[in-house]
Amino acid sequence: MNRKNYKSSTIWGKLRVCKYLSASRSLRENVPYTVRLTLPQLYSMSARYSSLYIKPDIGSLGIGVYKLNRMSKGYELLSSRNKRQTRKIFRNLSSVFRHIQAGQRGQKMIIQQAVKLGRLAGRPYDIRSMVQRKPGGSWVCTGIAARVGARNRIVTNLYQGASMQSLHSLLRKKGMSSAARSACLKRITAKSLNIAKVLSARRSGMHELGIDLALDSRQRLRILEVNSHRP
Repeated sequence: MNRKNYKSSTIWGKLRVCKYLSASRSLRENVPYTVRLTLPQLYSMSARYSSLYIKPDIGSLGIGVYKLNRMSKGYELLSSRNKRQTRKIFRNLSSVFRHIQAGQRGQKMIIQQAVKLGRLAGRPYDIRSMVQRKPGGSWVCTGIAARVGARNRIVTNLYQGASMQSLHSLLRKKGMSSAARSACLKRITAKSLNIAKVLSARRSGMHELGIDLALDSRQRLRILEVNSHRP
């Protein structure tokens, strides 16, 4: 993926980005439901979805990310910290909330509907798309790749043990035909450019975005995260 040394504006906050994208008619079905972490919202989201991601509103590298799974009795909380993953079981959501609050020390957190990632040889993967534009120019998709997470990890960041490979190659390994692979890459490119246009209409001076996407069980593209960069 090519990177240009353009100065680029940043949109701070994952929740803000989700709100901007959800306001777009062409993108709202691609955005997992996302809210601010509060105890009432944790109860509401847990009742609505069996699995949730809880992560810093401003953060990177998969640091401080939790995955909460509802069990028949209690809740399983997986966390990513210091390149290690831990597992704890809680009897109720109040205990989960207190545990997360204590660990984050006042940092703003969000709750997001978990998207079930595709897998390659038992390892989860998502898609990283890079879009860029020169000042005064049009958005161009300059790279698309797959990030394959370490086995049994809740995140696919390279910092947390993931590896990067060609998405075309990954889809071929999964048995997708050449025509289907090309169609998938075209769909990802079109969606990435749409995301860039929507966000840059909200914030002037944006020239580079890293977009994390996933194909869900219905082969629908879901937007996991959008990172704006300031070189």
